[in-house]
Amino acid sequence: MRRKKQCALLIAVTFLLSACGQSDKANLTNGTMETVSVEEEAVPKELATYSWEDSMEYEAEEGTMLGGASVKSGTDCSYVEGFAQDGDGLEVKIQITESGFYDINVISKSADGGSKENYLLVDGESMGTVQVEGREFTDSISRRVYMEAGEHTVAIMKYWGWIHIDKLQVKQSDELDDARFDIEPVLVNSNATENTKRLMTYLCDIYGTDILSGQYCDGGMFGHENATIWKTTGGKYPAILGLDMIEYTPSRVANGSSSQAVEYAIEYWEKGGIVTFCWHWNAPEKYLTGQWYSGFYKEYTNINLAKIMNGEDQEGYDLLMADIDAIAQQLLKLQEAGVPILWRPLHEASGGWFWWGASGADAYKELYVLLYEKLTNEYGLNNLIWVWNGQDKDWYPGDEYVDIIGEDIYPGEKVYTAQTSKYLEVLDYTDAKKMIVLSENGCLFDPDLAIRDGAMWGYFGTWGGEFVSTSQELYLYSEQYTEESMLKKVYEHEHVITRDELPDIKNYPLREEQQQ
Repeated sequence: MRRKKQCALLIAVTFLLSACGQSDKANLTNGTMETVSVEEEAVPKELATYSWEDSMEYEAEEGTMLGGASVKSGTDCSYVEGFAQDGDGLEVKIQITESGFYDINVISKSADGGSKENYLLVDGESMGTVQVEGREFTDSISRRVYMEAGEHTVAIMKYWGWIHIDKLQVKQSDELDDARFDIEPVLVNSNATENTKRLMTYLCDIYGTDILSGQYCDGGMFGHENATIWKTTGGKYPAILGLDMIEYTPSRVANGSSSQAVEYAIEYWEKGGIVTFCWHWNAPEKYLTGQWYSGFYKEYTNINLAKIMNGEDQEGYDLLMADIDAIAQQLLKLQEAGVPILWRPLHEASGGWFWWGASGADAYKELYVLLYEKLTNEYGLNNLIWVWNGQDKDWYPGDEYVDIIGEDIYPGEKVYTAQTSKYLEVLDYTDAKKMIVLSENGCLFDPDLAIRDGAMWGYFGTWGGEFVSTSQELYLYSEQYTEESMLKKVYEHEHVITRDELPDIKNYPLREEQQQ
């Protein structure tokens, strides 16, 4: 079971920094904020137009203290501190004169200089997190929060805690460019199979208009998550089946693991569905230090990817290559069966909880590129649509290795917002146009909010287990994360595609330029 509830993913987008007379530059690195003082003229050109001059400002000390939060008078300004216990927080009443989208900037600093992340709520609904690192007051911006004219309550509540909040700024959001949905179906692998090109063409054709439903289900088409959804929705299957290559990894096979994931994928494809694979890469046995079945987590291994990639650990390099070889054999079976795969390896790297992200961005990117080149050039795997899921701009391996950008977001229980701020942050990962998808989620989002907010994720992929079902035997739906009424709304929505609504991908028409 993966620790998803502990992995609240990053929502904030970093722009200009200003508070208490400070001018700073924020860099988002490895899922944390690194703050460096700079001169005003050093602000990057692309950020210079993002101004808070006309924003509404609210001093934190004028808000309502919750729990153990309190006002502290500093040398340059007063601020709110505390955020040490659950229930500690700050509420600020804001006035909106015109209904529409607004950006909310929480100016804060870390109490001890370390990385902090705390919840941001508007009128009781989660809008992501406020992130900060360092002892200087820093901006944390949530973009395109929709608010009706009138009074609203913005709250910052303790999650990791230990922050000082100076003030809040609120301004109208900039208009979005609809051209973000104009994605050309050109795959990074020019030798992609016909089925793979047809699938990518379909994804691009519906992007911005429709959203594909997806569900991770280790048991395949008739596994308990899919069966629960089928039973609860009155006969609906997700368009995309999510599977994992984990049990094919040599260190797990050596301990008795086996898998039917490849067979399940072929079956779903033949029934008209789409398949995505992740790979929880269990480290080679040499590097396992704890429970072998958790060998993809950093804390249960002593593998040093940086030493492997720079040549200091040749044995480790050879072991990783052997692991890739084993997975390539399974992917080849899928290619031989004509199955295109939304392939999502080395996911969530910047979070640091998996070993492939524990040595930093450079080593990770080297491994990602190596994996791409080995699978593509050595094994001739042309049925893969490469979904990069590193979760941070600084970890992006390059446009030539990425077809789709995925984000994994677990905002809590019954949070139906579209996670718009994170969607917009991803637009800044690269200047190239890439489709953006919600590659993993806990609770479902409301499609109407996604349409309203412009956060049209290409597809979603709900994780299994407790996020769907309370019982593997009885197929009882769990409402812990998504209420039954919302599940039905999503699966019945006119702009959410279920498996029965998919076209025949095998014969889906290519665009004229693809046929030349």
